[in-house]
Amino acid sequence: MERMEIHQLEMLRELGALGSVKAVADTLLVTPSAVSQQLAQLQKSVEVPLTRKEGRNLVLTEAGQVLADAGAAVVSAMADARMAIGAYHSSTVAPVTVCGFHSAGQALFAPLARLLDGPDKPKVLLSDEDVAQQEFPALTARYDLVLAHRMDHSPKWPEERVAVIPLAHEPLDVALPAGHRLAGQAALTASEVVGEPWVTSRAGYSPADVLSAVAAVSSRELNIVHRINDYSTVAALVASGSVIGLLPRHTARPVLNPDIVLRPLHGISTRRRIDILARPENLKRASVRVVCEALQDIMARLSHG
Repeated sequence: MERMEIHQLEMLRELGALGSVKAVADTLLVTPSAVSQQLAQLQKSVEVPLTRKEGRNLVLTEAGQVLADAGAAVVSAMADARMAIGAYHSSTVAPVTVCGFHSAGQALFAPLARLLDGPDKPKVLLSDEDVAQQEFPALTARYDLVLAHRMDHSPKWPEERVAVIPLAHEPLDVALPAGHRLAGQAALTASEVVGEPWVTSRAGYSPADVLSAVAAVSSRELNIVHRINDYSTVAALVASGSVIGLLPRHTARPVLNPDIVLRPLHGISTRRRIDILARPENLKRASVRVVCEALQDIMARLSHG
């Protein structure tokens, strides 16, 4: 059995109202042969006649009228669906799902919730996702917006599959106990810190990448004591005075305290890129664009504060 198409049902409906193929063609701005061809295809999908000749006119049979009426309901439902999706795309208050890695969540989620708190703002649904760099693009299948990070030297995001909106280009600094012998220096080198006891992330995350570069530049083995991904825990361990670590300069601010100092590390690349990843079609939604702009504003203030 042939499949019915909505435009065929529209033609059948118009035929019932207008009484001739030519009139239908004129109304729908197509050729009479195109109308006849589509009606013939529609006829193949049912086992009873839909039309009959009445003089020069082609009119609907009772079965044809039943199908035309049902088709009108389908056409109306499709129009409602188009209106609904149009309203959804243009709405500035439609819900938006956002996920981010831990330090982005610590720094950005609370300001975002405050900024978008109001009846005329999008409802933002927040989640944290602790994944390795290469796994961020896949999260765009589950969330409207994904806050992702990667090191400068790591592979670029697959821009043929995801849209990329840059947020920040953030250094990772050496985090030292305030009383550490190196805390008074304005900047540090790899050779000065490589032999210290370290807390760093698991492999595949930014701090571990930077620390591997420290070892490579210094040609010395690392003394890694703890493997911790959560920056608040890293900060607490550094503040205890037993280890040093790496913390992002801007997004780690919520977990810093007077017992910790941050110092830039010279001689190696320590910057990570923080980007918003999204499926291109999601960025066509007005509410998603509002949230993107809010995240950009918050990150700009954080980076220059």
